[in-house]
Amino acid sequence: MCGLSGELRLDGDTADIAAVARMTEAMEPRGPDGSGLWSQGPVALGHRRLKIIDLSDKAAQPMADSELGLTGVFNGCLYNYRELRTELRAEGYRFFSASDTEVLIKAYDRWGRECVEHFKGMFAFAIVERDSGLLVLGRDRLGIKPLYITRDAGRLRFASTLPALLAGGGVSTGLDPVALHHYMTFHSVVPPPRTIFTAVRKLPPATVRTIRPDGTAEDLTYWRPDFTRHPGREDWSAAVLDGLRTAVDRRMVADVPVGVLLSGGLDSSFIVALLAEAGQRDLNTFSIGFAAAGGESGDEFAYSDLIADHFGTDHHKIRIDDSRLLPALAGAVAAMSEPMVSHDAVAFYLLSQEVSRHVKVVQSGQGADEVFAGYDWYPPLADVPRETVPEAYAEVFFDRPHAALAGILNPACLVDADVSGDFVRCHLGAPGAETALDAALRLDTTVMLVDDPVKRVDNMTMAWGLEARTPFLDHELVELAAACPPELKLAAGGKGVLKDAARGLVPDEVIDRTKGYFPVPAIRHLSGPYLDLVREALTDPAAKARGLFREDHVQRLLAAPSDHRTTLGASALWQLGLLELWLQSHGA
Repeated sequence: MCGLSGELRLDGDTADIAAVARMTEAMEPRGPDGSGLWSQGPVALGHRRLKIIDLSDKAAQPMADSELGLTGVFNGCLYNYRELRTELRAEGYRFFSASDTEVLIKAYDRWGRECVEHFKGMFAFAIVERDSGLLVLGRDRLGIKPLYITRDAGRLRFASTLPALLAGGGVSTGLDPVALHHYMTFHSVVPPPRTIFTAVRKLPPATVRTIRPDGTAEDLTYWRPDFTRHPGREDWSAAVLDGLRTAVDRRMVADVPVGVLLSGGLDSSFIVALLAEAGQRDLNTFSIGFAAAGGESGDEFAYSDLIADHFGTDHHKIRIDDSRLLPALAGAVAAMSEPMVSHDAVAFYLLSQEVSRHVKVVQSGQGADEVFAGYDWYPPLADVPRETVPEAYAEVFFDRPHAALAGILNPACLVDADVSGDFVRCHLGAPGAETALDAALRLDTTVMLVDDPVKRVDNMTMAWGLEARTPFLDHELVELAAACPPELKLAAGGKGVLKDAARGLVPDEVIDRTKGYFPVPAIRHLSGPYLDLVREALTDPAAKARGLFREDHVQRLLAAPSDHRTTLGASALWQLGLLELWLQSHGA
């Protein structure tokens, strides 16, 4: 829920409240239910509110606690806020609202920056200490809620979205060549703290940053799953079932109805099954479908209908006509905080538009494939020696090798070193993670997942004031899955332990089906107006002036758009076109 922003002056001046107001208003879709500003000397905070917990004005933000000398802004949800409030009350704290924001502020007063270790939820926050002048920024363990930062000699600014920082003004849009290398190589994933702009960084997940009035800062990294075995556990499927039950139940905490995004796959179907088991009635479920293209079906309604009928949900089947898809692309690109090449971004964007007409909160099955090894690039890593996993991982996941970039990017945009390969080698070589597959899953869970699917879902749902909750990214469930033997996750064609846990709850037809995805065939098979859109972007004067891509390579892709695919089968042309569309959309 919500969007936050702020500024800390480092030069002794008063905070620019007008700039914070511009950043805040740029996030109106994230928080259409209210807005607020607060300033005190060198610091200012802004907030857009989506009312989910405590719908009264007592929960408005920025929230100031004069007794404690703390002011905060918060984006997300603390699912255990009621338990924490009870604990804090027992220690003498008094509450004036029923919100999780106030719990967060008082938890910070009680435990300092270690308060995050008490939180079960998704969150990004900023807290200002009145007496010391400290600014504290924090982000949840799996990076479900974003936080972007820009800094120069005079000031530091932060916001829930990168475009909001741009709206504040004074931010250079020069491209980071290392981030560009990641985008073109590491399947469009740009690991933190980098973004495609050199002047903008993002707070890494599981991090609390304390910034002193003089600008010096200190980071606390408070969580990291180790992917090692723990002796004594035998019935893994029962443990996974219990863990997922808890995670789904936690995410029903709200003062408004909660629905489910139902794709018809195992993950979202499992969530529906557990909610039905818990006695939920008249549950709103939502599925989306597109027109077929390139011989590929554009929907999976047969499976989502099966689940909706089986559990008696109030099901909404949303068919998207081609006439809506093309115009929606511009909105989806504008809603991206960073370039996101996955074609299902527009699917989430359109789905969220429709879902937001019915509910404000949904549960989603996002993250199960990374946590429980559901993708087809995991089995080839199962028997790889631990010391050779970086090369094996790059072979199955990287879009292209480093050497290939010389034929794609203009010389001025190239970096000499294989920075993406170096990043992966460093991450995969870190201690812990017993097997090659453990190491790959650790990388995907803590990096790829955060800066691809999780970011995509947050950006596209919040573009319509819709909060998405992801039970498969409950940190305790992630820890459990990390400790689970890899062979149990790879069994039954992937996610074996999860499939075992679902038996008897989810219909076998769904458990045993071929893995699906959010299909948008028109983008996977570029032709007609979609090809024209990409051609216009890549030949636009702004693209010519920027000079990212070699002209001969662009023309080769445009001449045969279906012939050029990345390692994982994505359109190589769409990868280039999406980057230019995003840069042009945001005035870079």
